[in-house]
Amino acid sequence: MTTGGGPPPAPSGPSLASLRASRWRGEAYGDVTKLREIAARHQQAATRARERAARLSTKIERIRHQATVLREKAQAKRNEIPGVEQEIQQLESEAKAAGSTGGSDLTALQYRIRKLQQRIANLENAAGRLELRATQKAQRAAELKVKEDRFLEVASAEEAEAQAFVRRADRLQAVLESELPTPPAPSPPATNGDSAPPSA
Repeated sequence: MTTGGGPPPAPSGPSLASLRASRWRGEAYGDVTKLREIAARHQQAATRARERAARLSTKIERIRHQATVLREKAQAKRNEIPGVEQEIQQLESEAKAAGSTGGSDLTALQYRIRKLQQRIANLENAAGRLELRATQKAQRAAELKVKEDRFLEVASAEEAEAQAFVRRADRLQAVLESELPTPPAPSPPATNGDSAPPSA
């Protein structure tokens, strides 16, 4: 019961403005969390893309090595051909010296010449097959390189998106922290000089 017949005092409580500000801060903190979650998802996508690019890079190096080995084998086959050709020339000279009356010796020489000519053809065919396989390997490596570059581009784009969302979250959080009320400074402790003198 109040004295003087005046109206009772209004109950004290938070003002409408403070309630709205509190609600806005809560929503804003939720936005900060959401922005960081989106940034994390983009970063995760970038990590996956880089992992796939790394696996492709390893595969590309293995295929390129295989292609190099195949080319070396093909070159080794071709390097045998001059020695065989030289041997054929020597046998042809012997067959020419034997003349048409060489008999069985001439026939044996001609047979050896044909065998060596067939060997040259076999070496050339083997070298060609090896070079074809090497070319196919190189083509496969080039196709995989295109995929690797695409994954690296995706990773870079996802990382840029993640950084953009992190910056937005940081700016919003900085605004929120700047609007928080500053706590009052603690009062200094009383010293002996400030205390009241004792009564007599």
